Amino acid sequence: MIAAPAQFDTEQPFVPQVQAMLAQTPLTSEAWQTTPLLIVLPALNFITAVLLAELHGRMGYFPAIVRLRPVAGSTPPRFEVAEIINLQEVREGARRRR
Repeated sequence: MIAAPAQFDTEQPFVPQVQAMLAQTPLTSEAWQTTPLLIVLPALNFITAVLLAELHGRMGYFPAIVRLRPVAGSTPPRFEVAEIINLQEVREGARRRR
């Protein structure tokens, strides 16, 4: 079992934080491509994983996603766009690093 605890800074972009987390995972390039991995996602993110797989299958690429963050000090709570994450670009970058 490989534990990869994730504590993210919501004020910073998520892609580099995910890349840094995975860079600490003790897998070789070959292992990334050949080891069967079982990923435990938090809470109801299972729906997100299935949705992204289904969308990729239908579209042929991953869509971009919008990440929201709370607006500091807002009452009632409001959210703003923190970043737009191009998942296809993330995938292509990851393939170059394997």
